[in-house]
Amino acid sequence: MLKDKFIRYLRYEKNCSSHTEISYLNDLNQFQEFIESETGEFNPKTIDTDLIRMWIAQLIERGFKASTANRKLSTLKSFYTFLQKKQLTNTNPAAYITGPRMDKKLPSFVKHSDMIEVLNPDSFSDNFEGKRNLFLLKLLYLTGMRREELIGLKDEDIDFFSNTLRIHGKGNKDRIVPFSDQTKELFCEYLSIRNEEIENRTPYLFVRKNGKRMYPAMVYTIVNRHLSNVKTLSTKSPHVLRHSFATVMLNNGAEINAIKNLLGHVSLASTQIYTHVTFKELKEVYDNAHPRA
Repeated sequence: MLKDKFIRYLRYEKNCSSHTEISYLNDLNQFQEFIESETGEFNPKTIDTDLIRMWIAQLIERGFKASTANRKLSTLKSFYTFLQKKQLTNTNPAAYITGPRMDKKLPSFVKHSDMIEVLNPDSFSDNFEGKRNLFLLKLLYLTGMRREELIGLKDEDIDFFSNTLRIHGKGNKDRIVPFSDQTKELFCEYLSIRNEEIENRTPYLFVRKNGKRMYPAMVYTIVNRHLSNVKTLSTKSPHVLRHSFATVMLNNGAEINAIKNLLGHVSLASTQIYTHVTFKELKEVYDNAHPRA
């Protein structure tokens, strides 16, 4: 079936994650159900732009968010691009369809003054797990890496000679992120404690007490627990620390293209949202401080 060929294409040619594969397949199955209810059969070659617009409109009527509808439309565009690439169809009826408008939601971030409190050593237990968790939060804040990138770090990715870290990002793309001498000391302190207390372990940087690598839910729980002390924060996930890294860098004069490279963004548009975050903070300071504001 065409859907199966598309999923294999995502897996082997595009190096997409299993999560992405499942998401795309669910979208296509949902689209197929709609088309079959309207036309009686699912034949990508006979589907036109109007049918796709009808499907998007139905999604909105059923209460789906604009972001969800746009993601499903993106799935269709990718599906038809694949069919064209493999010469299985001549047209892409989804190519020029514009999805529903979305309200831009600014990313949550922690102010540096609040991060100082979050990273207070007194808030962490004085054992291996406590010291590991403190270093974990610091590293997320100091590098802006994603949770999956943090979990995937290995000892061999650290270069103490050049003070750089090799991060394995999305789409199997590596990037090099520098760190300071102070961060180097943090690495050495953590590695010393880990190597002393955890003998039989995997080659990953962050491990559990049994020596096995940490898993995503575990990292989320650690970050969520310690960010819960920031009462003004609505979202308390590892990604908030990524947003916090970008925001504090921009606030302190870092050039936006440099931040883009440090975050591993493909497009500058993904990074530019942080300029809106910092402007919002600046406006709040102005409104609160100026007597005629």
